[in-house]
Amino acid sequence: MDKKLLIQAIGKYLSGVLLAAALLFFPAGTLNYWNAWLLIGILFIPMFIIGAVLMFKNPELLRKRLNSKEKETEQKNVILFGSLIFLCGFIVSGLDYRYQWLVLPKWLVIPATVLFLFAYLLYAEVLRENTYLSRTIEIQENQRVIDTGLYGVVRHPMYTSSILLFLSMPLVLGSLFSFVIFLIYPVIMVKRIKNEEQILEKDLAGYLEYKKRVRYRVIPFIW
Repeated sequence: MDKKLLIQAIGKYLSGVLLAAALLFFPAGTLNYWNAWLLIGILFIPMFIIGAVLMFKNPELLRKRLNSKEKETEQKNVILFGSLIFLCGFIVSGLDYRYQWLVLPKWLVIPATVLFLFAYLLYAEVLRENTYLSRTIEIQENQRVIDTGLYGVVRHPMYTSSILLFLSMPLVLGSLFSFVIFLIYPVIMVKRIKNEEQILEKDLAGYLEYKKRVRYRVIPFIW
């Protein structure tokens, strides 16, 4: 086992848990924000399981997923805006709970949780299908076009899952204001996808032919 990779993975995991907890509970002014506990559970327990599986089954893919140092300037800006949405959305949801601005009904949390877990299953399946799945936009050595499974339905199933995850999170947290903030995320992803496809068309052999076979980028029959 790669001890350096293990330490890096544990460090990022724990820092993620602590950051999410701080962004939710401090603005809420209480630890009794049950929606926050629910989200932390459904977010970080599957993350731990997936990370552990990758550590033993595919450490190279885990290393790629931990690497977030984007080289493309346009992609750096997209990642920055995405991070700001995450930070603002979590803080606002905590404040929404604290001051009871526009709190969503509790019954809505259940389908939102189901949608979140479904999106996580999509994410896990994409990781299984595509071992080239880096967090940064790059063409790797001997990389080939993946066109089976979910990639036979849409060209970017990872973004499908991430959009579903982002849009369901504020609903799990019960915050309408947070949901409005997270609605910006799909718009940013459109920009990222268009830039990514320009790079793939230029540098990845067979991608143009793949685009002709699989017409939709993220949402079947829509876009």
